[in-house]
Amino acid sequence: MKMTSAYANKLIRKLQEDKGFWVNKERNSSTYRSSVDEEPVIPEYDFEQVAGNIAEIDEKIVRIKHAINVSNSTNVIRVGEKEMTIDEILVRMAQQTSRKIFLDCLRKKEPKTRINAGPYGTRKPSPEYEYINYDLELVKSEYDRIDAEIAAMQMALDKYNQTFEFEVEY
Repeated sequence: MKMTSAYANKLIRKLQEDKGFWVNKERNSSTYRSSVDEEPVIPEYDFEQVAGNIAEIDEKIVRIKHAINVSNSTNVIRVGEKEMTIDEILVRMAQQTSRKIFLDCLRKKEPKTRINAGPYGTRKPSPEYEYINYDLELVKSEYDRIDAEIAAMQMALDKYNQTFEFEVEY
């Protein structure tokens, strides 16, 4: 069966919901309690059926995820001037997102900040300051470059996920 990555991921979510139903049924119906002086209410439960349904859903999820992984590691798309596989883009995006978060902290700092007194109110005789040890404009520029790179990768991935079809043995 041919499907896009976007459809495959929606299908996986649906299968996980279905599995959750059966896991919940097993959790709630595999045992019951009863008082010695009352007729027990025995829930409907068939271990073989429930276990079989869970195993069947798990197998479908494995096949779909494998097809996604094969597609991600073999198909190349252009991002700006580079050609990259999908898995390379995903790794690069994670790296750049981490870097962007750090740069965001740096770009928000003031060149000079007064250090306040400690938690116990101890004051030093003279004020203490913290200074940045980098070019603030350079950091802002690098932040913007990385933000644009992440956006370009995300747009290329979105287009790929919505349009490229691959085979899934479903």
